[in-house]
Amino acid sequence: MNGEQEQRLPDPALDEEFIASIVEPLKKSSWVRRKLPGWGRLHIDRRLPFLCVYRRPVDRPDPGTRALLLGEAAYLLASAEPRQYPSLQALVREIAAIQGAAFGAFLLLEIWAEEVAAEETPRFRIVAPVHGTPAALLETLENSLLGVRADDREPEVKVDYRPRCAPPGMPPLLESSSPAREVKTLTLGLGVPALYRDADTGALFPFELERFRHDLGRALKKGFYAFAHGCTRHRPAHYFELGRHAMTPVVQESDAALAGISRDFDLLLHVTPVNVPDAWEFFRKRGYDRTPEFLYRPRPLQPAKLKRQLYRIPLERIEDPTLSALFAAKRDELDRQITLIADRGTRRFLRGSQQIYGEVSESLLREAHRLLALPPPEKDGGASPPPLDARAFATRAREELDRYREECPDFSARLEIREDISGLMVSRGNLLVGVDARVPAGRVAAAIAHEVGTHLLTWFNGGRQPFRQLQVGLAGYEALQEGLAVLAEYLVGGLDTARLRLLAGRVAAVHCLSEGADFVEIFRELHKGWHFSPRSAFLISMRVFRGGGFTKDAIYLRGLLELLEHLGKGGELEPLLLGKFALEHVSFIEELRWRRILEPPPLRPHYLETEAAEARLARLRQRPSLQTLMEEGIR
Repeated sequence: MNGEQEQRLPDPALDEEFIASIVEPLKKSSWVRRKLPGWGRLHIDRRLPFLCVYRRPVDRPDPGTRALLLGEAAYLLASAEPRQYPSLQALVREIAAIQGAAFGAFLLLEIWAEEVAAEETPRFRIVAPVHGTPAALLETLENSLLGVRADDREPEVKVDYRPRCAPPGMPPLLESSSPAREVKTLTLGLGVPALYRDADTGALFPFELERFRHDLGRALKKGFYAFAHGCTRHRPAHYFELGRHAMTPVVQESDAALAGISRDFDLLLHVTPVNVPDAWEFFRKRGYDRTPEFLYRPRPLQPAKLKRQLYRIPLERIEDPTLSALFAAKRDELDRQITLIADRGTRRFLRGSQQIYGEVSESLLREAHRLLALPPPEKDGGASPPPLDARAFATRAREELDRYREECPDFSARLEIREDISGLMVSRGNLLVGVDARVPAGRVAAAIAHEVGTHLLTWFNGGRQPFRQLQVGLAGYEALQEGLAVLAEYLVGGLDTARLRLLAGRVAAVHCLSEGADFVEIFRELHKGWHFSPRSAFLISMRVFRGGGFTKDAIYLRGLLELLEHLGKGGELEPLLLGKFALEHVSFIEELRWRRILEPPPLRPHYLETEAAEARLARLRQRPSLQTLMEEGIR
């Protein structure tokens, strides 16, 4: 039952036996997570020099406030029932003594809500002892709280110095002590503006609550960081280190459930035609003026059943705001993908595709047109070696798979030559090669770096993390994946003008599709307007027309441009290969790494090991633009 709706019954007092059951694991530096008799919970992730406390008022409802602490590594939720106070105080003293002894100091931060009217300026109120509060801690807290938002109003921060720090009308749980004592204890209070609920009715604003607790959590961790460095023997390298390390069972269960649904279907396979060679022959023989019929795989999934499973996953029980946000975004994406498969072949498909992959912006279209203005590659009259067929390319790709397997024997990616796909595709951690695939000899290294060194490698690296989402992909991961894959082509020297023009042609085709052009009109624009060969123009048109209008192909160039911007700002490349996620998730990934939840990626792409790749990457960091790639491709 939700804590805000629990029936309020008289709370039995905490007894010595209960307190002892908490003290013993704390002394061993073990994880403690216990429900309190009556109401409340204690969660202590590990040895930490602080504890956040919330006491639920007994004389009024206080919806939402308890949730503000749930993402912290050490928190105590308890009733403010007067009969509970002596035992609750005894419990807090024991925690302070044990945790403080490990660090030389201990901070108790108690939080309560203060109502704020719609026309008022929201205000945080820090209640601090008259003497002995470190100035650096107060300054850090003040500055951090100024960035906490639930709406567009900028908050104020006020510091009240009082002899005793506690919520209004409640006695303090712990008194601050003199610095001369062996273990210094400091008690602070924080009144927060209740911007996450209606001041008159108490109705919660869920979106505002999530934003508020996320921002507040970061502000508190910055305060704990200042306290640790200024008052204790603990020296965290980053304030994120003071976040939660342990995952509750509901996180693991939700992750497994989301990953299971992700694996129940493969969107790309379900929207890719199975008769591409026959469709090409039909189109060619009729003079490129009749739209071919595309055939698709049967859809074994039941959309309604999958969505029922999806929304039975209890994401609302995930306390960690970072993980809650990531998982909720993935659930929304899965919902849209299931709908997209159900809408295959209908007019709704295009709009659903745009909701997932976005539309072509004016700036992206300009970059695409700039690339399309490059002269098409000249035919060499047969001087180049013949392209590799499916079996010859498969032999080369398997050699690369074996190299990765030598480094990690459990690298389990397989290669399959299939009749029901066209070209190359990675699906569920395996490389699929269409039986009719032809890979130019000069593009083999680039194709392997793209498919194996990026898509399969991030699948494997993501699978080594505690969250399966980093293997199947967080919401919106495809743009960064394709940007990384195209960058890999550049780093091995295989990103020529023909390839750049192909990526630009896909963007132009998606734009034409969104403007209402039909298959033949898009083909003619590519063939006559941008000088693609008939077969290339057909394949681009097929890719954007599949399913009823698939806009995914615009993300290759978009993802590359976003990646170049990331590198230009000093962003690192290798951390992006930890798994499958979007650039917008980099800050979340960084936080989870500092919190020791995520591990370093076990595999490093082979294409990063050459001096030539290092030189190209260094050149790109100095000039992170398409022009640099174009110059490389022209040489």
